[in-house]
Amino acid sequence: MYVVMLSPECAPVAQAGGLGEVVYGLSRELEIRGNAVEIILPKYACMRYDQIYGLCVSYRDLCVPWYGGVVPCTVWFGFVHGRKCYFIEPHSADGFFERGSYYGDDDDILRFAFFCKAAMEFLLHAGKRPDVVHCHDWQTALAPVLLFEQYQHRGLGTQRACLTMHNIRHQGRCGEEVLRATSLLPTGRFTVKERLADDQHPGALNLLKGGVVYANFVTSVSPQYAWESRWTDQGAGLSEALHRHAGKFGGVLNGVDYDVWNPETDELIPYNYSRKDLAGKYADKRALRERFWLADSYRPIVAYVGRLDEQKGVDLIHHAAHSALDRGAQFVLLGSSTNPAVEERFRQLKWHLNDNPDCHLELQYTAELAHLVYAGSDLLIMPSLFEPCGLAQLIAMKYGTVPVVRAIGGLCDTVFDWEHSDQDRHLRNGFVFHQPDPAAVDSALHRAIGLWFHHPGEFRELMVNAMRADYSWSTPGRHYLNIYHHIRHK
Repeated sequence: MYVVMLSPECAPVAQAGGLGEVVYGLSRELEIRGNAVEIILPKYACMRYDQIYGLCVSYRDLCVPWYGGVVPCTVWFGFVHGRKCYFIEPHSADGFFERGSYYGDDDDILRFAFFCKAAMEFLLHAGKRPDVVHCHDWQTALAPVLLFEQYQHRGLGTQRACLTMHNIRHQGRCGEEVLRATSLLPTGRFTVKERLADDQHPGALNLLKGGVVYANFVTSVSPQYAWESRWTDQGAGLSEALHRHAGKFGGVLNGVDYDVWNPETDELIPYNYSRKDLAGKYADKRALRERFWLADSYRPIVAYVGRLDEQKGVDLIHHAAHSALDRGAQFVLLGSSTNPAVEERFRQLKWHLNDNPDCHLELQYTAELAHLVYAGSDLLIMPSLFEPCGLAQLIAMKYGTVPVVRAIGGLCDTVFDWEHSDQDRHLRNGFVFHQPDPAAVDSALHRAIGLWFHHPGEFRELMVNAMRADYSWSTPGRHYLNIYHHIRHK
């Protein structure tokens, strides 16, 4: 099967979060299974060009219709760690992708609407006829609309669209300008509830909803998140549309690339190890303490790795630092925030705990340090307010770092409580709490740290259970292929 991934991100060349990891990992798995996969991305000025091999021009003078005129583009090709990637470079005074960051500009809606239009033009004029165009998040959700309203009549009549919603909170709400820019006319055809009209904001359009309406199949990144999106406020205003299109909506749990995240082969940690020989993990724990100037004492290390934003429960992360220290553990944090107020709050916490030999806050994120923290820690805290899938808990488990998580989204699908789960004992792999409040965090950390101190044999069993769990891309890759085959033959 021939699949084109249309995405704003792909690790490691253009990545702002977990979306890039998913696009890379799924593409690789599909290729391993014998499918042809190509990824189309914007050519950002801020990309990691050092991660592209053989970058060259693939298609010159791609003329993309825009506001009744045209914007010329150059399409580049290169390999990103073996993945075949095309990069669209518009030559426009707007400088759509000549920015210092991937997202966050006032014209994001128009930037990514243009990208969708340009990607469709590239498929059409370059003679590419994939079986499935797999679109990712709101930035590419206009592509199914364009495909079926404009391009199926011009030579892309048999192509099918799959849309994956990685984070429903971001939907691409906008005005009618995007319709005029992309020639989706007359605008009145699309400003109705059955198509792109936002269900909660009168007069607004919703690009993600448009993708839901027009795609042949829609997925979220975990079964639990799919349920929450339809039946709870996690749908963020999209629940009604998901109910109307429930017959083509489901959840597929993300995977982890075990070629990158594997303590047996990881070149970014000092000592390798496996669930059959954990000696290297304890050596990595000593290395982590040396790197972060922590006391070398008989205590567990509780870690947080990831973005510091409201989704992740920043108040509860802040509280968890004190809670872990109060219970005799050490605490390590690796992450940063794009919110100045949140960043300042954690800088204050770092200053307050600066002289504590059992705590270190590293207010940045680097892959090298992330590998060391996962390998050297005993516990990972994830008190998320919402979590579509979550990758940190999956990575942590592979490294024998036991997750302590809130029961929300993909965390429900992957972490099973050591004491209270109805899963068999050998499948229990962490600690789970339900309420998003300090008392629930305290209770879960009390149980987790208590097990480490008082029942080390059981804690080791729990570690091994976590390492045994398979959250590779093998199973989700199979699920997506089933979806592709299903929509091809509808």
